[in-house]
Amino acid sequence: MALAMTACGRLTVMPPPEGERVVLMPSELATRWTDADGGTLTLKQDGTFIADKVCVAVSWYDSLTWSGTGTWEQGSNKKQSLVGVTFDAAHSFDTYHPEKGERRPDSYAALRKGKVLKLWAAIGDPDNDYPNCVLTSPAS
Repeated sequence: MALAMTACGRLTVMPPPEGERVVLMPSELATRWTDADGGTLTLKQDGTFIADKVCVAVSWYDSLTWSGTGTWEQGSNKKQSLVGVTFDAAHSFDTYHPEKGERRPDSYAALRKGKVLKLWAAIGDPDNDYPNCVLTSPAS
């Protein structure tokens, strides 16, 4: 039975990174966030950001890195902050249709693990083992 189920698709998806969901203040979010490959996302107090080769998630695509400037906003539910970024310029990730650029990657969700804050987004098709996009910053 299990073999038949795996032939049709995976039984699980890539789990979120370690950490507890957390609601953060805007002052805690307005800092420099770094991904595993050294990409950075600097969120500023005035609601703008600067990105330098930072990992982003765009539904159903594997890992992407974007650079540029734009604006960010915080949303949240009762248990977790969400950070949405909008780039000033569109980024094309479709080599067959470069005119189809995106300005808004998927939102990041906030986690805290000890003294480390994380923003993360799931990358790509959930049936594949793409690593999550995880940004970290020391907790205040």
